[in-house]
Amino acid sequence: MRVLGVDPGLTRCGLGVVDGRPGRPPTMVAVGVVRTPADLDPSRRLLQIEQGIEEWVVAHRPAAVAVERVFAQHNVQTVMGTAQAAGIAMLVAARHGLPVALHTPSEVKAAITGSGRAGKEQIGQMVTRILKLDAMPKPADAADALALAICHVWRGGGTSRLADAAGAAAAQQARQRAAYAAATGRATRGRAS
Repeated sequence: MRVLGVDPGLTRCGLGVVDGRPGRPPTMVAVGVVRTPADLDPSRRLLQIEQGIEEWVVAHRPAAVAVERVFAQHNVQTVMGTAQAAGIAMLVAARHGLPVALHTPSEVKAAITGSGRAGKEQIGQMVTRILKLDAMPKPADAADALALAICHVWRGGGTSRLADAAGAAAAQQARQRAAYAAATGRATRGRAS
């Protein structure tokens, strides 16, 4: 499964693409950031982020998009920009019919390092080790995007398949109930005649 990880941000939006499946070491396909100037109007910054993510989706054709779930911070302005960039990532994914998974920072940290309290340096080191890279991806936003993609491959991918299987089983059960009701209704009507 190919996953695009998005570490949303208005100044730097980290992007990382990995191929992998649960139980196997993932491989890096691409990593980078979309940068926008702080002095640019926020609407123009969001447009640049949208264009950058769109290019990545078209170029790398992921099967899913994993976005960091925005959580409350003390700096409201920062969380607003992060939430807006996350929304742009979800919009681009929806436009392409791609499933989106939101992963919390602590969930990603736990998946990558084994501790939900790991620091950025530790995440970067583990991403480098997991993907067998020669150097740690820079800036940290790029490493975080790869961590999101890895987390989704290892955790989200399996969860998505279980949810899909449960949905298919529920649909099958509904079809069987409808068929039984139709058959029972016909049998009852046949006896009443």
